[in-house]
Amino acid sequence: MYKNKKTGIVGIIITIIVLIIIVILSNTDIKKVSFIENIFSSIVMPIQNGLTYLKNKIEGNDSFFTDVKNLQAENDELKKKNSELSLRELEIIKSENETLKEYVNLKDKYLEYKTLPAYIINKNINNYEKTLIINVGSKNGIKPNMTVIADKGLVGYVISTTENTSKVQTIIDSSTSVSSIISTSKEAIIATGTLEGNSILKASYIPTEATLLENDSVETSGLGGIYPKGIHIGTIKQIVNTKNNIDRYAYIETAVDFSKLETVLVIIKWRDWYKWKIISM
Repeated sequence: MYKNKKTGIVGIIITIIVLIIIVILSNTDIKKVSFIENIFSSIVMPIQNGLTYLKNKIEGNDSFFTDVKNLQAENDELKKKNSELSLRELEIIKSENETLKEYVNLKDKYLEYKTLPAYIINKNINNYEKTLIINVGSKNGIKPNMTVIADKGLVGYVISTTENTSKVQTIIDSSTSVSSIISTSKEAIIATGTLEGNSILKASYIPTEATLLENDSVETSGLGGIYPKGIHIGTIKQIVNTKNNIDRYAYIETAVDFSKLETVLVIIKWRDWYKWKIISM
């Protein structure tokens, strides 16, 4: 709007000057035309050229300020994007550092096993199955029936592999049973996955004479050939007694929070590996 106003003023001035010249010419003899034309050329034309230059200058300045404004807007946008990118990079670095810490803690905690760390790349936790997909497979030495653990305890075991991935059946899957013992009394029980949640196991086949208390710790017995002995499973949260205690059962809350689980260890070897390691040191 400011630009158009300036241009209009310049146009009016030029028009007035031209009209004055026309009036002068109309009241002047032909002989004097050349003289007046000379005056016009020497006086009016420089004024007209100056006004034209001024007009172009004004328009040019408007364009310049518009370009500066656009550049400033682009610069602000780039700064904003750069800031957002920096925050994302920091979040990624923080996540990677936390994952690395988890790996180190896991390795230190399970020194008696030869293990391989893995990321969980997919979870299938629903009423039909409770399985995980991890980012290591047959080319990494992973085989079916290998035990999978986490920082808090038992996760499950490998049921199938591809070259680069493995499928893990978790202990909370209703088709999974784990030979277990009560940590304090060493009484044998069977812990089975249920459809009642993503952190609940059912303890059954409890001996009638067994003493069972809430908050008792449950761990693997080592029987069955899949899970090593002594891996933490969870704690007893509820005991359901019957008249004769033959078919009594209990609910176990798993130590592992499967909803937050991101990293695991696959136990590559556990039977004689630790003994061999001690001898070779």
